[in-house]
Amino acid sequence: MIEGLDGAGKRTLANGLTEALGAQGRTVATHAFPRYGRSVHADLVRDGLYGRLGDLSDSVYGMAVLYALDRRGAAEEIREDLEKHDVVLLDRYVASSAAYSAARLHQDENGEFVRWVHELEIERFGLPVPDLHLLLRVPVEVAAERAAKREQHDESRARDIYESDGGLQARCGVVYDGLAKIGWLAPWQVVDGRSNVNFSSLLESLFTP
Repeated sequence: MIEGLDGAGKRTLANGLTEALGAQGRTVATHAFPRYGRSVHADLVRDGLYGRLGDLSDSVYGMAVLYALDRRGAAEEIREDLEKHDVVLLDRYVASSAAYSAARLHQDENGEFVRWVHELEIERFGLPVPDLHLLLRVPVEVAAERAAKREQHDESRARDIYESDGGLQARCGVVYDGLAKIGWLAPWQVVDGRSNVNFSSLLESLFTP
């Protein structure tokens, strides 16, 4: 699972890892959440992120349920990919809701919301538990600059209400660090996203016992 702030470079990391794993002869399946254009719940998430769902956008739990239902809809496909492929890479997963929603509520990794996400998505929905999280860590200012440049070059990737909130992004980074520290759901490995990633070294660290 690849996690990190908006603008951290998660898509770039996922693409690089997929290419590097393929060069090693490993088969890879990838998924990115939310699944815009594929899931009605993901499309509702997008509406909420751009203020088109009225006061539902203000509800931390309401938005989190939409995210969770999108992931639940992909659960069987993920399980099938785990059977068919050597590696399944997910660009965002359950930890994204835990980090962003806890940050919206000014809670930390030990707060009520993180426990609620686990109860809903892992215990109640039975989503597959990850084997490893990769936290792509970059300073908030760097992530914001990258998100702004992305917006300038691609109108379809205009920043949403979460991405435009610098305070939320900063708090989210703190929660992510906390989740990594306690090993929430699975072990975490931090990847420095400030410069180009050495994929050979990263893969060696991931697959060496």
